[in-house]
Amino acid sequence: MSKKIQAIRGMHDILPDRIPTWHRLEDTARRVLEGYGYSEIRTPVVEVTDLFKRSIGEVTDIVEKEMYTFPDRNDDSLSLRPEGTASCVRAAIEHGLLMQPQRLWYRGPMFRYERPQRGRYRQFHQIGVEVFGLEGPDIDLELMLMTARLWRALGLEGFRLEINSLGDAEERAAYRAELIAYLEARIDQLDEDSRKRLHSNPLRVLDSKHPQTREVVADAPSLLDHLGETSRAHLDHIRAGLERAGVDYQLNPRLVRGLDYYNRTVFEWITDELGAQGTVCAGGRYDGLVAQLGGRPTTAVGFAMGIERLVELLELSGAQDDPGIDAYLVALGERAQQEAPVLAERLRDALPELRLVVHAGGGSFKSQFKRADKSGARYALILGEDEAERGVVGVKALREQVEQRELDLTALTELLAGAPT
Repeated sequence: MSKKIQAIRGMHDILPDRIPTWHRLEDTARRVLEGYGYSEIRTPVVEVTDLFKRSIGEVTDIVEKEMYTFPDRNDDSLSLRPEGTASCVRAAIEHGLLMQPQRLWYRGPMFRYERPQRGRYRQFHQIGVEVFGLEGPDIDLELMLMTARLWRALGLEGFRLEINSLGDAEERAAYRAELIAYLEARIDQLDEDSRKRLHSNPLRVLDSKHPQTREVVADAPSLLDHLGETSRAHLDHIRAGLERAGVDYQLNPRLVRGLDYYNRTVFEWITDELGAQGTVCAGGRYDGLVAQLGGRPTTAVGFAMGIERLVELLELSGAQDDPGIDAYLVALGERAQQEAPVLAERLRDALPELRLVVHAGGGSFKSQFKRADKSGARYALILGEDEAERGVVGVKALREQVEQRELDLTALTELLAGAPT
């Protein structure tokens, strides 16, 4: 016997029993996003490596350690996308979408070579939003209010919203010098990665998960003290809007995010239900990225949410998302087997939402009926030679004590009209 091939570590099959929860999340997100005027965009999963080096930053864990990068047949360096923003920006520039403001959203797989653990996978899926050409804090606020609405639509509770401002380039430069001086005086207390980043990307040290380094940065200077009047007013507008809308938040001066392109607003939605991987949605403003990737200067803001983490939260909530099968059609006899597919198509024409399974593969009446019961269907529809001759269908309720009956097509359609969920 040949050796079985298994899925790559950290890349998981999504089996049929979990798909209804994925559908619930994706469909709810689509309805909410479209309700705010966002349009879907779909981009390739493979891009030229330089796109991510220029956008994410070469001195980041993603580029240095986590990207799946390989040469193609022309020796061009390609990478599986580790996040969706850079691809969305590239597409918007390439196709001339930035001549006017754009509200876009996307969904799909992302790839990072990380140690697989709960809530963190090598292939994972995200729903993301990117807004181009809208300046001012009102659109930043909209993204936070929109995600809060999505949590309510999904019936999820217990999130906390953390926000911060990274200021503008000049403000960060002044803060950067003060932060480096503070960290240099304590360099022996920093972990190895933080020492490497001390001069190349010191703000990332604030995001370190190393316990001793976290103790050091707890007393580090705050970027909030370096914000100018415009950046502070931007942040204050968002905070006031959240308070007026009744959305609780925490101001976290150590929140910097893991990507180099952010400026001003950054935010995260966090849960305590998933252990260490508690961030389920995160994003912020990145006004310089479009120009950095070759487009005309364009303001931008966005976020991404992890589908796997949200699906797990939905499952933990005990929600039942599988609507099940409405009816299972059993056919016995040559004529009945010929009539069954035609009958099924007529029912589907009349009831487009009907979930109807037609038995296939032969078998006795007893075995077919067992299959019907095992399917979880609400009704077994029975078509034998006699029923086919008389133009009726036997109907047996499988989940309640109701006497079996015979119905013509009109009466059967009326009965099943109450079955779809």
